[in-house]
Amino acid sequence: MLLEEIARAGKLPPRFLAQIFQKLRRHRVVSSHRGAVRGYALARPPHQITLREIFEAIEGPDFFERCVFWPQECDGRHPCCLHTRLATIRQNLRGTLEGTTLEEVTA
Repeated sequence: MLLEEIARAGKLPPRFLAQIFQKLRRHRVVSSHRGAVRGYALARPPHQITLREIFEAIEGPDFFERCVFWPQECDGRHPCCLHTRLATIRQNLRGTLEGTTLEEVTA
């Protein structure tokens, strides 16, 4: 599909979507095609792409490690007051996204 078509269907700004698709392409979630048949396609079948891959491609590999409230200040050595409480939630979220494929979400 063309980026413009995807942006229109999702009611998203094309420039914003282009940045996301660049990240997804770098992480081999989508592939881009130039020339007469240009646009984006999934790099693999949807049952082989997990939501965890998508989140980490867009947000970074430390997505499940960093604090959602104080990412610059909170870490394992200097935890915020919610750090240990959120660790379980982050672990559960990681597992859920790892076990959920793009095919399941789009079904």
